[in-house]
Amino acid sequence: MLKHWIKNVLKPAKGSKQDAEKSKHQASNEPINASLASTLNTLKKKMGQSPDFTIRDFSDHPEHAGLLAVCYIEGLVDSILLSDLIESLVKEIAHTPSDRLEEHLAASLIKKKLPLGNIQMIDSQNQIYQAVLKGSAVILIDGLQSALTVSIAGGVRRAVEEPTSQGVVRGPKEGFTEDISTNITLIRRKLRTPDLKFDSHIIGQYSQTVVIVTYIEGIADPGVVQEITKRLQTIDTDSILESGYIEEFIQDAPLTPFPTMINSERPDTVAGSLLDGQVAVMVDGTPFVLIAPVTFYNFFQISEDYYQRYDISTFLRMIRLISFLVSLLLPSLFIALTTFHQEMIPTILLVTLAAQREGVPFPALLEALLMELTFEVIREAGVRMPRAIGPAISIVGALVIGQAAVEAGLVSGAMVIVVSFTAISNFVIPYISMATAVRLLRFVLMLLAGTLGLFGIMAGIVPILAHLLSLKSFGVDYLMPYSPMYKSNMKDLVIRVPWWAMKTRPNIKSGSNKIRQAPHQYPAGSNNIVRRADEPEPKT
Repeated sequence: MLKHWIKNVLKPAKGSKQDAEKSKHQASNEPINASLASTLNTLKKKMGQSPDFTIRDFSDHPEHAGLLAVCYIEGLVDSILLSDLIESLVKEIAHTPSDRLEEHLAASLIKKKLPLGNIQMIDSQNQIYQAVLKGSAVILIDGLQSALTVSIAGGVRRAVEEPTSQGVVRGPKEGFTEDISTNITLIRRKLRTPDLKFDSHIIGQYSQTVVIVTYIEGIADPGVVQEITKRLQTIDTDSILESGYIEEFIQDAPLTPFPTMINSERPDTVAGSLLDGQVAVMVDGTPFVLIAPVTFYNFFQISEDYYQRYDISTFLRMIRLISFLVSLLLPSLFIALTTFHQEMIPTILLVTLAAQREGVPFPALLEALLMELTFEVIREAGVRMPRAIGPAISIVGALVIGQAAVEAGLVSGAMVIVVSFTAISNFVIPYISMATAVRLLRFVLMLLAGTLGLFGIMAGIVPILAHLLSLKSFGVDYLMPYSPMYKSNMKDLVIRVPWWAMKTRPNIKSGSNKIRQAPHQYPAGSNNIVRRADEPEPKT
């Protein structure tokens, strides 16, 4: 009975919905009415009498009243470019008889006389809506079943500022904005080559968000570009409001806590990734650009590593990896040692810890969970509170609560130190997506350590390592180049060799063009510097 109902009731409902969507699509693609008055009435009804939707009908020119109109949305257009457009149209109609206005404006001559570029001819009502909502002005002419769109997008936009989530001591201080055209310009200034490609897509039935796939032709792997484009084309949703939507739709493993795409708001980071053969996905309305494919070690590398000496960069990368391990394992190790394996703790330290925990009423596991949750609440409060008082409240709150908890005998001083150092180590991880994954897994390992000790920690680490080995990012193994092993990619991993030694790009991420620099480059002062044939040998 249930199968019969599903077959005969749900299927017709699904079909009727598809028919409704099909009829709606056909209605939106109706051609433009030759009557200007009828077209303007349709636009007013469709836009719902919106106060920002403006129609300039040139009623101040009685001779041409009802023959020409310009439609646009205030706030989405540049006021200066709009003034130039209106002024040029007024000059044209002032010197053109009304009986020849239709013929004159319909000709390609108007495109030559308008002071603006990017002028296109459209012939459907749906194209009018899309052009107006994208910040273009639409010129409608009575008697014509087509219209002209002039790109004059502008309005209030956030200026280019220093990135807030990825700061550097040495390096560019500019970051992406919410305007995708500005972001494209920032990348163009870094990579001035015609091989830099931008493939545009429109995703979202209601948001109509512009999503651009960016790569360098010849350097990026064509298979990766094709796969990303294929996944973007399969997205069918109402809206795309941030790049996080795209990340969840196209990532390889949607259920993993580990990120398989990097998000960055730094143009130099994106430019460097493109030169390595990676692909960037830019989304209009957000300053965060997605980068793929990535490996586990990319989340511990930042653009500043390449702006300072290689030995300092190597040292800092080791610090980040150590901080990753500390943030993941320190609380669980402390719980396991103090609860199950006291014999592994030095005697003097064990006596000190026992004296501190003498008046604590909770076991080590509950004590650690209480402190970790407290720090998570303080961290979230610092992020959500007003920027002027958020950091102060976070620091003062942590100090006051920690000191008060120790004096009240609720937690031990050693546990406060462990949790505090764990939180500080978590901040060292450059990308918040990886740091968040560590925060989640830390609680799992703490529960395992509190029930099974060191055996529980190993029982949690082994599945995590197996999971990392199985992860892929658009065909690239997550733990590459260690698994599988690629010796050629070891030059820019934990240890960064000098720039003159990195002659090739990563083998897996890049396409056919793997040469980064000429093979005869040597550091300054080297005896192996190649000299011209007519250059004399230096005197010794």
